[in-house]
Amino acid sequence: MRLIGSILFSIYTIISTIVTGLICLLLFPFPYYLRYLVIKAYAITVINALTLFCGIKYSVEGKENFSGEPVIVFCKHQSTWETYVLQVIFPALSFVFKQELFWIPFFGWGLMAMKPVAIKRGTGKKAVKQVVTRGTKRLNEGLCVVIFPEGTRTKPTGPGRYRLGGAILAAESGYPVIPVAHNAGEFWPRKSFIKHPGHITVRVGPQITSKGKTPEAILAEAKDWIETQMPEITQGPYQSK
Repeated sequence: MRLIGSILFSIYTIISTIVTGLICLLLFPFPYYLRYLVIKAYAITVINALTLFCGIKYSVEGKENFSGEPVIVFCKHQSTWETYVLQVIFPALSFVFKQELFWIPFFGWGLMAMKPVAIKRGTGKKAVKQVVTRGTKRLNEGLCVVIFPEGTRTKPTGPGRYRLGGAILAAESGYPVIPVAHNAGEFWPRKSFIKHPGHITVRVGPQITSKGKTPEAILAEAKDWIETQMPEITQGPYQSK
């Protein structure tokens, strides 16, 4: 049944991604908020399809920690799932991701519609400068910027290496950080086609003030909060570092 559900979900996702990508392409000449509404509706339908076909539900704790103002979201990265649910939890978002994703037909078109902060990975300080310059611009436009400080998806048994780029953006822009922890990797694991039924817990943490702090201090505060939550919400063993 898990295989059948995963197949049905994948079929739905492929079809809805193609349709959404085409709609966003047609909407490029129009105001951004129209594309945002389409992308958010797409994310909601994908989350609902995951519940229907694969039995994966979720709940969000700590919504009161978000006031609605532009923030930098530091989110745990275990799965593809969080890229959808963050669009449901928060208002208009700009994701930081590698620019190579633009090359994916339909999916890449949808990403471009979201005013992303696209960077060229492997370029070191140049990539960090792109994050700061483009990220600050998006924040000033009223968007929240999403960064996965671990860089890539990690296993649900422990953390990856937290990178400093997002914290440099916070320190230089002065915008606050909101940390987000979740255990989606236990149900939609990285590099896995099969999805497993269960309940994902998402925790939205208190705002972390960035003004007057070093990037290292900001990153340490966000990491400490996220990694303190993970053993509590992870259903299997989790080794914090």
